[in-house]
Amino acid sequence: MSDIRDNPYLAHMHGGAEAAGGARGSEPNKAFAALVPGKTTAAQQEATEDSDCSGLTGRAFSQKYKSILAKRRELPVNKQRQKFLDLVHSNQFVVLVGETGSGKTTQIPQYMVLDMLPHVEGKMIACTQPRRVAATSVAQRVADEMDVKLGQEVGYSIRFEDCTSARTVLKYCTDGMLLREAMSDNMLSRYSAVILDEAHERTLNTDVLMSLMKNIAAQRLDIKIVVMSATLDSEKFQKYFNDAPLLTVPGRTYPVEIYYTPEPEADYLEAAIKTALQIHASEPEGDILLFLTGEEEIEEACRLLRARGDDLIRRANCGPLLVVPLYSTLPPAMQQKIFSKAPEPRTKGGAPGRKIVVSTNVAETSLTIDGIVYVVDPGFAKQKVYNPRVRVESLLVSPISRAAAQQRAGRAGRTRPGKCFRLYTEKSFNSDLIEQTYPEILRSNLGSIVLQLKKLGINDLVHLDLMDPCAPEVLMRALELLHYLGALDDDANLTPLGLAISEFPIDPQLAKMVVSAADYGCTNEALSIAAMLSVPNVFLRPREAQRAADMAKAEFAHMDGDHMTLLNVYHAFKSCADPTQWCWDNFLQYRSLKSADSIREQLRRIAANNEIPLVSNDFNSPDYYPQIRKALTAGFFMQVAHLERNGQYLTVKDNQLVLLHPSSVLERKPEWVAYNEFALTKRHYIRTVTEVKPEWLLDIAPHYYDLESFPPCEGKRILEKIALRNTIFREEQDMKKRRKDKKDRKDREGKDKKDKKDKDKKVKKDKEKRHRSKD
Repeated sequence: MSDIRDNPYLAHMHGGAEAAGGARGSEPNKAFAALVPGKTTAAQQEATEDSDCSGLTGRAFSQKYKSILAKRRELPVNKQRQKFLDLVHSNQFVVLVGETGSGKTTQIPQYMVLDMLPHVEGKMIACTQPRRVAATSVAQRVADEMDVKLGQEVGYSIRFEDCTSARTVLKYCTDGMLLREAMSDNMLSRYSAVILDEAHERTLNTDVLMSLMKNIAAQRLDIKIVVMSATLDSEKFQKYFNDAPLLTVPGRTYPVEIYYTPEPEADYLEAAIKTALQIHASEPEGDILLFLTGEEEIEEACRLLRARGDDLIRRANCGPLLVVPLYSTLPPAMQQKIFSKAPEPRTKGGAPGRKIVVSTNVAETSLTIDGIVYVVDPGFAKQKVYNPRVRVESLLVSPISRAAAQQRAGRAGRTRPGKCFRLYTEKSFNSDLIEQTYPEILRSNLGSIVLQLKKLGINDLVHLDLMDPCAPEVLMRALELLHYLGALDDDANLTPLGLAISEFPIDPQLAKMVVSAADYGCTNEALSIAAMLSVPNVFLRPREAQRAADMAKAEFAHMDGDHMTLLNVYHAFKSCADPTQWCWDNFLQYRSLKSADSIREQLRRIAANNEIPLVSNDFNSPDYYPQIRKALTAGFFMQVAHLERNGQYLTVKDNQLVLLHPSSVLERKPEWVAYNEFALTKRHYIRTVTEVKPEWLLDIAPHYYDLESFPPCEGKRILEKIALRNTIFREEQDMKKRRKDKKDRKDREGKDKKDKKDKDKKVKKDKEKRHRSKD
C-alpha cells in the first residue's frame, strides 16, 4: 500500500499518520532550507547530511543511513568536496580523474544534487554509465545512501526499463538512453547537470554523447557537465572540453603483488578455475574476483567452482564457498548478491568461508566490491569488432589492454594488501597487450548512431566534433545501410520511414521489419520476433542434460527456421498456466522470456504511438507464415545467404563462405536463407536463420538486388533466371493484355458499327413510317 503522505488528496490524514508512524522528522532540515542553488559549500552540505531528517523527503533519517554516512565520510572523494564544488561553481566543464574506490560514482552526483537543487526548477541530475548493470546497482546503492526508495528521488533508466518517477532528482542511466532522450529533447532541458562517468571506456554512445554535450553547453550556459573516469588521458579530455580544469582524487588502495604464469595457458577457463580453487585452499582469508568474458562462460565457471569447491571442502577441510556471477543481463536482485558477505566457517574456529565473484569486465571500474583481496585475470574480454568491407559486426574474445589489466589488479588492493594472478606471461603483458583499448567508435557499425544523429538534426557527419573521428569507410557503410533500408533519401536526409524506424530503440533492420510488417498484415508477430531477438538466448542446454534439452527444443522447431521457432516459443510461453514451471520443464530461460514480454509491450506502445496498425493474418491461412517471412525479408534483405554446390552458404554481395550454426533448428539446407547474426569463430557461421524465397528479394528490395552491379556467383545466375522469368512473364502478361485490349477495341468498333447500322436502319424505318402516315 502506498504511503498516504504521498497523496495530496489525503492531506487531512497526514497529521494522524505522522503521529502513528513517526516517519517524518520532528522538525524540518534547516540546513537544507538554507542552501542556495549553485553556491553551496562542503560544510553546508555536510550539515544537511548530519541533520535528523531529509531535506528532499522531510522524513527522519534511518539508523542505516547514519551508519552508511560514517563510511561515506571516509571516502577519498569527500576530502576533495570543497575543491570540486569550487570548480563546478566557476566552470561549465569539469574533468575528474578518480582512482578505483575513491567513491566518485556514488558521491559526486549527490554533491551535485545538494549544490544545484534541481528539484526547485523541476529538473534532474543525470549520471551516465556505459553498462546497464552499473546503472542499476549504483542507483540502488545511492538510494540507500540518501535514505530514499529506489525509483522515487533516485532512479535509473536502462533500455526497456525505466525506474523513475515525477519525484526523481538524480537519475543513473546508460549513455545510450540519454542519447535517445536527446532525440525528443535536443537541449536536454530536463537536466540541470550531466555527469559522464567511466569516460575512459570510450563506448560508441559515450563518444557521441560527449560531442552532443559540447554542442548543448554552447547553447545552454546554465548546464554543468562533469566528465569522470578511473583512468584517463586527462590532457586529451581537458583539451576536448575547452581546456576544462582537472581534479584528481586518489584512490583508497593498498599494494598489490602481481604474479604471472611461466608459460602461456592453453585453456584459460580451466586455468582460472584451478587458480581460484588453489587460492581458496592455500591463501589467507579474503574474497576472490575472477574475470571472464561472457554469460555462458561465467555460468559454466560458477557451476564448476561450486562442484569442485564442494569436493575440495570434503577432501581438504577448506571453508565454505559462495560463488556469485555478475554480467549485464542478470536481474537487479541477483546482481546485488555480489555485495553479500562471505559465508561463516562451518565450525567454530574452522577454516573461514570465501566469496568468489565471477564477472565480466564490468567489475574493472564500474562497480566496487568490498572484501576483494585476490584477483584472477585471464587477460581476455569480449569486444565488438566491425569489418565494414564485409559488413560483419561480432563480439570477439580479445586480449585486454595494459590499462585494463592495471585496473583489474587494482581491485585486489581495496581493503588490504592483495594479490593479482595473471594467467599470461610477463613478456606477453609487456609486448603483446596494447596500451589502451581502442575507442568503440573505431570498431563498430554506426548504423544506429547515424540514424540517431539524423533525428537530432545533425547532418554534417563528416565534420562532427568527435574526440576520435570515425573511419570514412565505416561512416559510408552506415549511410549505405540506411539508404538501402529507405531510412535516408538520395540526399542523405531522413525519410518518413526513417523517422518511424528511429523511434524504436532496436537495430535499424529489426525496426524496418516491424514497420514493414503492417504491409504484410503481421505486425503483432514481427513485434514478438523483434522482442525475442533483443534478449539473451532463451534455450538452455545444460551439459548434463543436452539430449533432453535438444528434444524439448525440437517441440518448438518450425520447418521454416529459427525466427518462426522463436515465435512458437513466445506464443507457447504466453499461453501456459505456470510460466516458471513450464520454462523449467522445457529447458527455457524464464528470465529471458519475461524480459522479451516486457520489451514487446514497450515496442507495441511505440508502434501504436506512431500509428502503425497492430494486425495479424488468419492463423489457419496458408499465407500466415510466408507473410511473416516476407516482413523479415523486408528488414534483413542485406543479410541473405545462398547455398552453393559445395554445401556451404555464400553471403549475398559480400561473398563470405559460411555454415549454418549448429544451434539452428533447420534439418535441411534451404537454398536461400536470411540470417540475424554472423558469428566469427574458428569457422564462420550464420545464426538464427529462416528460409526466404529469391523472388521476394527481387520484389522487396529491387534497389539492392540490382543484378547489373551484382558480383558474379551462383546466386546471381539464379536471380538472373528468376528476373528473366519474371521479365518473360511480365512480357507475356503485357502481350496478353495488348491482345485483349486489341480484341476489346475490335469488339467495341464492331459493336459501334453494328449500333450505327441499327440506328441508321431505325432512322430509315421511322422516316418511311412517317412518309406512309402522311400518304
